[in-house]
Amino acid sequence: MTRDPGGPPDAPDAPGPATGPARWARRIAAASALARHPRRTAAILRAWLTGRRLRARQHLSALIGIDHRLALPPEILARFPVVTGAVEHPEMVVLTAEGHALVAGARETFAAAFADPGLHALYGDALVQAKVGGPVLPLLRSAFDPELSMAVDGIGPVIALRRASLPEAGIGAASTALEASFRIAERYGAAAIGHLPVIVSVRRPGGGDGLSPRPDTISDEARTPSPVREREPGGATRGGTPGAVAGSGNRRRAGEGLSVKGRLEIVRRHLDRTGHADAGLALGPDGVVTVEHPLPDPLPAVTVIVPTRDRLDLLRPCLASLRAHTDWPDVEILICDNDSRAPETLAYFRALEGEGAARIVACPGPFDFAGMNNAAAAAARGTLLAFVNNDVAAFEPSWLRRMVREALRPEVGAVGAKLLDGAGRVQHGGIVLGTGGLATHAHRHFPGDAPGYGFRLRATHAVSAVTAACLVVEARKFHGVGGFDGQSFAVDFNDVDLCLRLTEAGHRTLMVPGAVLHHREGASRRRTPDAQARHEREIAALEERWGPLLAQDPHYHPGFDPDLSTHARLRAGWLDEPTGPVAVRRSAPSRSPT
Repeated sequence: MTRDPGGPPDAPDAPGPATGPARWARRIAAASALARHPRRTAAILRAWLTGRRLRARQHLSALIGIDHRLALPPEILARFPVVTGAVEHPEMVVLTAEGHALVAGARETFAAAFADPGLHALYGDALVQAKVGGPVLPLLRSAFDPELSMAVDGIGPVIALRRASLPEAGIGAASTALEASFRIAERYGAAAIGHLPVIVSVRRPGGGDGLSPRPDTISDEARTPSPVREREPGGATRGGTPGAVAGSGNRRRAGEGLSVKGRLEIVRRHLDRTGHADAGLALGPDGVVTVEHPLPDPLPAVTVIVPTRDRLDLLRPCLASLRAHTDWPDVEILICDNDSRAPETLAYFRALEGEGAARIVACPGPFDFAGMNNAAAAAARGTLLAFVNNDVAAFEPSWLRRMVREALRPEVGAVGAKLLDGAGRVQHGGIVLGTGGLATHAHRHFPGDAPGYGFRLRATHAVSAVTAACLVVEARKFHGVGGFDGQSFAVDFNDVDLCLRLTEAGHRTLMVPGAVLHHREGASRRRTPDAQARHEREIAALEERWGPLLAQDPHYHPGFDPDLSTHARLRAGWLDEPTGPVAVRRSAPSRSPT
C-alpha cells in the first residue's frame, strides 16, 4: 500500500491542469451528483472523517466518475537537468525526437541496461511542458507492445539502440524510432526491447514540433516522436523532416509528428515483413491506426456462453440484445442454467429451445462460474467461444466481428471488449495486475467516450488479462490450457488465471476497445459470508500462483497510483525515489515474431 497523500475527498475528480470554466463545470457536475445521492455522500464523508481516505476516494470515483489527474508543477523540471551537445557512445546510438533533451544520467542508465546481451533497444519516459510556467505532463510508457505501436507509435520520444544490432536488424541511418523498434522486434523478438520506468528526456516550450499535448488535458497522452535523428556533435540532427499529422483545432492525434502517409507506410512494411501482407489498415479520426486482419471464408461458428440462475430481468434483455446486435452469421447460444426455479424462467427456456434460438446446459449445484462455463464449452460446436455474462448487453453490431478478427490470430489468446456501466462510464478497459490491492479494471469510472491514457480506450493493445464478462477465445486454445480452473477459482479471478496461462502458452491477451458493450457488473451476484470466505481463498490462490506478476504489470507503469483508478494519478513520491539500478520491463514472449 502507498501512503495516502491527503487532500480533500473530491481529489479523484479534480481536473488537474484544467482551469477556469472547465474546472468550475466539473465541480458543479460533481456537486450535483453528490446531491442526488445523499446516502452515498454521507458514507463517503464518514469514511473520510474516520481515516479511511482511500475507501472514500474509491467510492467517490464510482459516484461521480474520474479522469486523469497527472499534471506536475513547473518547478519539477529543475530536478531534471538536461545535457547538451553530442550524445556519443561506442556501443549504442541514442535517437531523440526534435525538441526533447536527454536528462543528466540517462545515457549512463541506458548503457548499464545494455549489459544484458538480450536487450537490443531501450526507451524510457519523458516530461513535457507546453508553455512557460505551465503544468508539466508525464509521458509514462509500458513494456513494448507491437499492437499499441502499430496503432499509436507509443514508444520514445527517446530510444537507444545497440550499435552492433543495427546492420543485422536492417536499420538504416534514416530509420525512425517506429521503424527501428519494429525491425528489432522482427529480428530478435519483442522481449529484446526494454522499457526503463524513469524520466530520460524533457521537452520545454519552443521545441517546435507540436509534440506536446494541450496543457489542460492528458487524455491524448500517446505522442509519437518525429523521425528520430542521431545527434551530431554540437546538437545538430540528421535525418528526414516529416510532415505533421493534421489535427482538429487544438486536439492532438495519435502518432503526431510523423505524417499519416509515413506512419501507415512503416506499419504496412512491418506487416508485410511478418507475414501479414493481407491485413488492411484503417485510420481513425484521432489518428489511431487499426490493423484489420482478414477473416476466413466461410466464417467460423461462434458459441456464445451465458451463465444464469433465474434473473430473467437480466437474461432476457441480454439475449435479445445479442440476437439483435450481432452481425455474425453463425452464432450458437448456450445458457448455463444453475438451478433456475422461477416458472417464467423455465418457460422462457422452453421457448428459446423451441425456436432453436438457444440450448440449455444444466449446471446444478452451488454457483461455480468456472465449472459452468467449462461444461458449456465442452458442449459447444463453435470454433470460437464467447463468454458473456447475463448482465451484459450488446448495442453495436460489430462487437463480435472485431473480437473474432483478433482471436483467430495464432499468437493471440483471450480477447476482451470495452464495457460501459449503467452511467455510461468505462467499467472495463482490460485488467491491470497489482492495482486495487490485487487487480482492477483499467480506466474504470472514466467517461465512456474518453480516449484513455495513450489512446488505450481506442487502440487495440496487449494487456495482462481481460474480464470473462465478455471474452472471446478459440476453443482449441481454451481447451489446450485446461479451460477455467474451477478448483482454485470457482467464482473470482478465473478470467485472470486463464489469460495468464494462455500467455504462458505463448498467446497474447488483447483488449479491443472498438468492441463496446454495456455491463451491469455484479447485478446478478449476492455477497454472503460463505462467498466472502471463498473470495479470500481465491485471493490467496492467485497470489500463490502468480505472485511475481501481481507485483508489477508489464503493461502498466509503476509510477501510477495503484490504489485509485488506473491511469488517474501518479503514485505519491514516485519521482522522489532514490536513483540506482533500474529494472528493465519487457513484454512476454509469444508465438509471433512481433
